[in-house]
Amino acid sequence: MADLHLSLDRQAGGLARQVAGELREAVRTGRLPAGTRLPASRDLARDLAVSRGVVVEAYEQLVAEGFLESRIGAGTTVAAVTIEEPASPADASGEFGGRPTSPDLGAFPRQAWGAAYRHVLATLPHDALDYGDPGGVPELRGELAAYLRRVRAARAEPENVVVVTGVAQGLSLVVQALGPLRLATELPTSERQTPLLRRAGAELIGIPVDDEGIDVAELARSGATAVLLTPAHHYPTGVVLSPRRRAELISWAARTGATVLEDDYDAEFRFDREPVGCLQGLAPNRVVLAGSVSKALAPGLRLGWLVAPVSLAAELRKFRGEFDLGSPVLDQYTLAHFIATGAYDRHLRRMRREYRARRDALVGALAERFPEVKVCGISAGLHLFAELPPEWDARTFAAEAVAAGLAAEPVDGPAVVIGFARWPGHRLAGAVREMRSP
Repeated sequence: MADLHLSLDRQAGGLARQVAGELREAVRTGRLPAGTRLPASRDLARDLAVSRGVVVEAYEQLVAEGFLESRIGAGTTVAAVTIEEPASPADASGEFGGRPTSPDLGAFPRQAWGAAYRHVLATLPHDALDYGDPGGVPELRGELAAYLRRVRAARAEPENVVVVTGVAQGLSLVVQALGPLRLATELPTSERQTPLLRRAGAELIGIPVDDEGIDVAELARSGATAVLLTPAHHYPTGVVLSPRRRAELISWAARTGATVLEDDYDAEFRFDREPVGCLQGLAPNRVVLAGSVSKALAPGLRLGWLVAPVSLAAELRKFRGEFDLGSPVLDQYTLAHFIATGAYDRHLRRMRREYRARRDALVGALAERFPEVKVCGISAGLHLFAELPPEWDARTFAAEAVAAGLAAEPVDGPAVVIGFARWPGHRLAGAVREMRSP
């Protein structure tokens, strides 16, 4: 049985998270190889001078992540997992976690997802493995419709839902289906979307965002025939579209016949505010809702959805059939089972708690190390928006953050976007302390 050497900061709180983080790192680095039997929770709690519940919670989290295995009569052992080596600091991508918007891929619920996948393999009829509806298998469209009605206040039925590989493909399909568009986008926005939208045939028009969201008066003057926005949590500022602007936007769309493309970005992760329903629930005939599991589970699953008016949904299914014949059916059935059994909700609840703790650690460290920086947009999502003093250079500050191991990108303002999802709070705080003053 392994003798564990774990370092805890009792002043920082979150002891269960610290124990889980130390054990996770030990597995990742090979200090605890596969098959190693860990001490019983009672024994480790006594060694660490913590309550047994702290150790039980840490063990349960790592079992859910796939780092540990627990069997009755066999105790808790290190699972046989393939650990991807992080990039070295010399690499251009050498940072804790890729993009600032990236989720914690180590928290992917491997065991629960694997159980759902095995259930699908054991129960799925042979005929279901054939080419299916390019718009998505009925079981997943039904589960997504029910989930979005319950959680996002959407006006969704299975016939409104189209399964896609993600928001990027979904938006591209909508732009193509609607024909040549003068498409308004938020300013600032994610530059990763603009080439895709232009290639799909959209003429892009930037509309400023202020502390209430997109400027609808400016939108009305722009001559746009459609608008793409992130009302639940704007990237990069984190602003939530205000009730007044929501009403103005829906009125503009109804008056002009324009289409609203709603990227439901970061809607799953909210911390300090009440949930905000989607725009699609207010105007289902004018709004197309786009979402995915990329932040909630993992981008590599390539599973997303559109909720569109019935006639447009039919057109989108046709486009999807002509494009690539639809998404992999086993993955679709697995997600359907994952949602139906409550596993998706349980995972989201756990990750909200974890991400909130990481956000708090990063915000606290920035306030201590750089009190001149104003942190915004932290009530939801996986990143924060750090407004810098006007004399500071955003690129220099972002480079310092990346060199210290954070996922950061500069934004005009000057400002920097910093992600907090990928690593435990104590590592995020340590990285901030390593940053040099500008």
